[in-house]
Amino acid sequence: MNLKKSFWTPKRMARMAILIALSAVGAFIKIPSPSGTVALDSAPGYFSAAAFGPLEGALVASLGHLFTAATTGLPLGLPMHLIIAVQQGLWAILFSYLIRRVNIWVAIVAATLCNGIIAAASVIPIGGIPLFLTFLLPLTVGSAVNVGIAAIAYQTVKKSKLI
Repeated sequence: MNLKKSFWTPKRMARMAILIALSAVGAFIKIPSPSGTVALDSAPGYFSAAAFGPLEGALVASLGHLFTAATTGLPLGLPMHLIIAVQQGLWAILFSYLIRRVNIWVAIVAATLCNGIIAAASVIPIGGIPLFLTFLLPLTVGSAVNVGIAAIAYQTVKKSKLI
């Protein structure tokens, strides 16, 4: 009988719990933005995606955004924050894929631009081009900081041969 290894192993669950808790802490470290929802919440998700795989990273990154949105009172509304959480997961998956298939530099640039520009563009339906332009700089800076922290952490842990 061929049994597939379960995704939800105790080791993975414990690791994800720690990284999700770090995302919750990062949700309180804000980068000034119009909505107050740009924070250091997704660095653990990007790290997780690089170190442990795309699905794990997507879950951590998505929950990280939801923590930030919750700490600011869901200023864009629950549906919009759920969309953003899904986007965060997608960017983590992209980051994981590019690190493995291309290189870390391409992954950093792609994840930063996707979260900075595409995610900012997702507010166009609720606030138009002015809201998009208002979010563009803080979201791009926040994304670069989160992705940069994750990349440095990943490279450091990888060099130490812990992963």
